[in-house]
This record gives sequence, C-alpha cells and structure tokens, in this order.
Amino acid sequence: MLEVDRVSKSFASAGDAVRVLDEVSLTLAPGDRLAIMGPSGSGKSTLLAILGGLEEPTSGTVRLDDVDPYALDATGRSAFRNRRIGFVFQEHHLIAGCTALDNVVLPALAGGRVPTDVVVRARRLLDRVGLSHRLASFPASLSGGERQRVAVARALVLSPRLLLADEPTGQLDAHAAATVADLLVELAAESGGMLVVVTHAEGIAARVGTVRRLVDGRLSS
Repeated sequence: MLEVDRVSKSFASAGDAVRVLDEVSLTLAPGDRLAIMGPSGSGKSTLLAILGGLEEPTSGTVRLDDVDPYALDATGRSAFRNRRIGFVFQEHHLIAGCTALDNVVLPALAGGRVPTDVVVRARRLLDRVGLSHRLASFPASLSGGERQRVAVARALVLSPRLLLADEPTGQLDAHAAATVADLLVELAAESGGMLVVVTHAEGIAARVGTVRRLVDGRLSS
C-alpha cells in the first residue's frame, strides 16, 4: 500500500519559499495504476521524486507498505529504494559499456553480487519486452525504443512494490511509445505492484488507467 498524506514541497527562490506541491494526498493498493498529468512546471517530477524516496517533502508523510522512507537514515533509505521501488525515466540511463543483460541486472549489484535467480528473471523480462535476441547487445546498437524497453526490464528485475515512470515515452515515436506504455502496465500487473506514470500524453495516460491532474500544486480527485 502506498499512502501519501498532505504532502507539500517548497523551494527557496530569491529569498522566498515557492510552493510546488500543496497538500497532495493519494492512496494506492497493490495492482493499482495511476497516470499523473499536468503542465510543465506543475510539480509532477517533484511528486514522483518524493514518492520514490529521492526528495524529502517539506511537510506531510509518505508510507510504502507502512514504512516511511524519510524516517530512515541515508543508508537505510537507499536500500529501501533499491528493494521496493523501480524507476523508469525519460532518459534510459543505460551504461554504455554494459550489455542489455548486464544493464538489467545492475540493481542487484547493490548486494555485492548478482544472484542466479535475478539473472534468470532478467532474461525472462528481456524476453517479455521482445529483446531475447539482444541480450549481448550494447546500448549504442539499440534503437531508442529498445533502450527504453531495457530500462523497463531493469526497473522490474527486483520485483519492486512500486514502479515509478517519469515521462517514459517522451522521446519515442508513437508506435514505440505505445509499446513501452503497454509493457509498463502488463509487467507491473504481473508483478502485483503499483504503477505511477507521469506523462504529457493523453493517449499514454489512457493506457495506464486512472488519470489525475496536477495543477497549481494540487492533485485532482
């Protein structure tokens, strides 16, 4: 369960506090899917960073499976993110010198070694995203859509409870964008986790499911 209670976020600007998020609340249960839309600068990426344990809110609370990541120390919060949360960004952030398979198993390296079951899951995920023939390929030889599909597989390799995607199709053509959006929904559903997607695209939001809009720091009901 993801529980966000009256989360606000302000940033200092020219000596003044600029409020980006204004008492945002939401609740997601396992299997729920949410698309968040809104104009540029409305705070969508900031909200996603807060949900992912990357940006501490000014006020309010975030709890994932009854754990407040901001009550943990830096090491504990990092471990929490690694095991509980998967991220997909507009930029794929693949490591150029690693193969597709190596990029997917990277999150497991935080534990010091990559367990065999993680490698097996990585291969299965790459097969699910249509890249079983590209396991040994490096990012430079992959198309934009293929690189983003590798990023989706990487985000899911540790079976996170919460999958967060920030404009994951923003740099893709319409066909590749639809493919990646459908994969996010399908694979998140298979894992039983929760999915939150930030997007500007109405069509992508519709593929995700429930749509809420963030305007002037407030999230629509």
